[in-house]
Amino acid sequence: MSDQSPSDTPAPRRPTTRRHRRAVWLTIVATQLVVALATVSVAYFVHKGWNDNIAPGETIEHKVEKTLPAGVSKKAEDQPLNILVMGSDTRVGKGNGIDGENRDGSQRSDTVILLHVSQDRSHAYGVSLPRDAIIDRPDCKIDGENVPGEDGVRFNTAFQVGGAQCTVQTVEALTGVYIDHFLVLDFNGFKDMVDAVDGVEVCIPEEVDDPKHDIYLDAGTQVLTGQDALNYVRERYVLSVTGDIGRMKRQQAFIASMINKVFSADVLSQPGKVNAFLNAVTSSIQVDDKLDSVGKLFDLAMEFRDTGLDKIKFITVPIAPDPANPMVTLVWTDAADKLWQRIIDDEQLGKDFTEGSIAADSGVGTEKTDDDDKKTKQDDAADRAAAGLCV
Repeated sequence: MSDQSPSDTPAPRRPTTRRHRRAVWLTIVATQLVVALATVSVAYFVHKGWNDNIAPGETIEHKVEKTLPAGVSKKAEDQPLNILVMGSDTRVGKGNGIDGENRDGSQRSDTVILLHVSQDRSHAYGVSLPRDAIIDRPDCKIDGENVPGEDGVRFNTAFQVGGAQCTVQTVEALTGVYIDHFLVLDFNGFKDMVDAVDGVEVCIPEEVDDPKHDIYLDAGTQVLTGQDALNYVRERYVLSVTGDIGRMKRQQAFIASMINKVFSADVLSQPGKVNAFLNAVTSSIQVDDKLDSVGKLFDLAMEFRDTGLDKIKFITVPIAPDPANPMVTLVWTDAADKLWQRIIDDEQLGKDFTEGSIAADSGVGTEKTDDDDKKTKQDDAADRAAAGLCV
């Protein structure tokens, strides 16, 4: 029998409890570490995948020297930006051909927008350049080779003969505006971007029944995806009574509606949609050498973080029917020179150019004009109808 009394019985050994707690904490820490490593690994491979999607960029061969407005710092982050955005209308590849043109593999810039971002990033405006405008195309330097210019040709022939590089040089030569970056998006990439956000809402004023070009769209407010979205922004025989002019307005409105969708909580709160959208973008773009990585594109996107959607406007360069062929082609008017100088001087558009502009916060693919717009309701309705938008 033990000589110890009950009070002398040793207490349970505490080290066992401490070991248990240590084991629990080690498990928690290890689990967190595994989750962290897994997250980092996923982010790395996703990021690497996006980077692998982007082809090495080209160095822009400039036609003009960069000049800065008075008082603007020489630091890149403190300077205004000019970005030339192009939509490639190559018909090669499944889903790219909708009108029977250019099936030989040649390309033309179906959509061109010169985007100017102000030095203080408080506002931006995109200027649509009609593909059917008649211009004198300058000589272009492509990979050290000279591509001869040509007078009296359509603007989009620059892309046909020399791709993005020649288009940038053509814009610089014609406008005097220094282009900091360029970005080209192909048709299939456009469709993938729209599908990644589950479609974009538009308002179509009338039914489109165009068997010749295989385009069929219902009238009314609706969400378009895939090929229907592409058909909508490219259709020029039913919705656009003014041809290329109306189509540009419709493209501006669609871009505004898509921007709204991308920045909506429905998209930003869902990593899967964000991933799909960025994968679509990086898989279908061609850029200059200053934008050819996810990091560089992210840095560019951050330049817009303080720019409200209502401060991003879309307009069209001042144009008129071409006297030589008024039913088919266009010409830039003298007012265009004033617009180019405003961009060079980093000035806001002013009422003379914002009248009838479309803001990036416009909804349902329709126009949103400034509050002080003096146009009559009848004029607004005419513009909207001409652009193939709901009145």
